[in-house]
Amino acid sequence: MNPRNKVTPGTNRPDTLKGIYAVWWREITVFFRETPRIISSVMSPIIWLLVFGAGLGGSLSVQGLDYQQFIFGGILVQTFLFSSLFYGAYLVWDRKIDVLKAVLVSPLSRSSIFLGKVFGGVTISLMEAIIVLLFGYLIGMNYSAGVFVLALVLVALASAGLTALGLAVGSFMESPEGFQLLSSLVLFPLFFLSGALFPINNLKGPLGILAAIDPVTYIVDILRNVLTGIHYFDPMLDLAALAVFIVGANIIGVWAFSRMKS
Repeated sequence: MNPRNKVTPGTNRPDTLKGIYAVWWREITVFFRETPRIISSVMSPIIWLLVFGAGLGGSLSVQGLDYQQFIFGGILVQTFLFSSLFYGAYLVWDRKIDVLKAVLVSPLSRSSIFLGKVFGGVTISLMEAIIVLLFGYLIGMNYSAGVFVLALVLVALASAGLTALGLAVGSFMESPEGFQLLSSLVLFPLFFLSGALFPINNLKGPLGILAAIDPVTYIVDILRNVLTGIHYFDPMLDLAALAVFIVGANIIGVWAFSRMKS
């Protein structure tokens, strides 16, 4: 046998990586083509900080912090939480206009396509987070370059889980309207029970239990700890909860995406 024709394990890896890159690049390209999407993703958290944060910040402080600074970590999470979960809506639209069908008939496995989309969601979340973190300096958030980078690492990890969750939900939905309804039922409880806008220990009874099983609670807590030093859970618990969520969301996401009707 000619050695040049010999097939060895892993020879398809470059093609797989190129395919993942192609899916990722398409997601980034689509994002930059949608100007309203870019503007809303950046302006929404800034408006929250300026209006909601400053409105209460003048008369309220939490553990020695201005309220606007206290909710900064939560608003940062809101930025990529919304964009990551709504990533599933674009999956529904792609399927509706048959764009996804063209991707699914490629030699790429569905898990590779899923991974490319997750990387796309993570990249977009990082871009949004950089803008919000830079804006933080304007409202008195004095974090170092190291803290800035660490916050971005946590954003990337959390976004990987949230994007996978959004894609999992989108895999089961047949219409954008259905996705909007279901995602709203998931999105707002995740955010409002996370302690993003108030000290999490204010929640007692059933609401406290729901907050404890909300993965976004631990994302908010660890980012707030990194940015301000305030936290309500052990940082190791936050990291463990984040790791479990990322692995679980991606396993469910790959399973749902592999069974999705094209």
